[in-house]
Amino acid sequence: MAEIHLQQLAHSYAREPSGPEDYALRQLDHVWAQGGAYALLGPSGCGKSTLLNIISGLLTPSEGQVLFDGKRVNELTPEKRNIAQVFQFPVVYDTMTVFDNLAFPLRNQGMAADRVRQKVEEIAEVLELTPVLSKKAKNLSADEKQKVSMGRGLVRDDVSAILFDEPLTVIDPHLKWKLRRKLKQIHEQFNITMVYVTHDQLEASTFADKIAVMYGGQIVQFGTPRELFERPRHSFVGYFIGSPGMNLIDVTLRNGSLVFGDVELPVPTALAGRMDQLAGQRLQLGIRPEFVRIWDAPSEHTLMARLRHVEDLGTYRILTLELGGQRLMARLPEDRQLPEGEVPISFPAPWLMLYANDLLVEADQ
Repeated sequence: MAEIHLQQLAHSYAREPSGPEDYALRQLDHVWAQGGAYALLGPSGCGKSTLLNIISGLLTPSEGQVLFDGKRVNELTPEKRNIAQVFQFPVVYDTMTVFDNLAFPLRNQGMAADRVRQKVEEIAEVLELTPVLSKKAKNLSADEKQKVSMGRGLVRDDVSAILFDEPLTVIDPHLKWKLRRKLKQIHEQFNITMVYVTHDQLEASTFADKIAVMYGGQIVQFGTPRELFERPRHSFVGYFIGSPGMNLIDVTLRNGSLVFGDVELPVPTALAGRMDQLAGQRLQLGIRPEFVRIWDAPSEHTLMARLRHVEDLGTYRILTLELGGQRLMARLPEDRQLPEGEVPISFPAPWLMLYANDLLVEADQ
């Protein structure tokens, strides 16, 4: 097990990169602490797999260093880094039995036969593979093959970390939850550093203690699932996390108010001192659909939005509203009466975020 430090890391697939747009990974500095369960979350093409392959040694970074427990490993092969990597599609030796697949890395280390059997049987029990140990791998289901791939990493005592590159892609939906839970149990039992790459926020939040959200080749926020949901520090995090994602409304600053269409909202008192610094920047208000408050009747504190669409999801409804020429979503519990026409709403101050050039504007300390 190891602490993995990515120090001033950047990577370009171009021979002579001329600008930031030529980099798959823009310069980043990040630490995965020893023994943590982490997720690397982001859309396709944001740099997740590139970053994972640099950690494992399948790819050499253009710039910066990869440190394992403070020691540079850029020049080391994957084998010498003692990294186990589980890919999207199961990698197994079809002609071998499950037992021999799990035993393979231990036999390569020259481990004694009785110790090999003990380790294989221990991991097979954890992964619920004991009944199929004598089966040829080619006769297994897709989820069983993926568990064998995982097991080959877990069976080793010397593994520095296990990297998962969207490992549940080929797994039937009804089995995904079970395997995610199994991975979590394995982490709690063995305390191995695990990094799980996915574009699925549910997979990330159910597996990881902390999530690194990637966008445009950068880690734009690193935090717990709750932190990412309640206080996204980048507008992309607000948009990407949640279903539906955060409402983002383009606004302008005018006479101490944030304005969109015919709507004027006073600048929050805590941010008033920052306004002069934001001149010329793109400003957006952000609020999650869960936090838009829907009132039964209008008052001096409400704004009147027009109801455009209702999506009934059983336990709640998602309302599409129009306000000041902008569309936004609001979540309505199933026990609330469905409004019609004009809907009185408000934006509770603790949940209303202001972004400047996509970054959260923080109050002066």
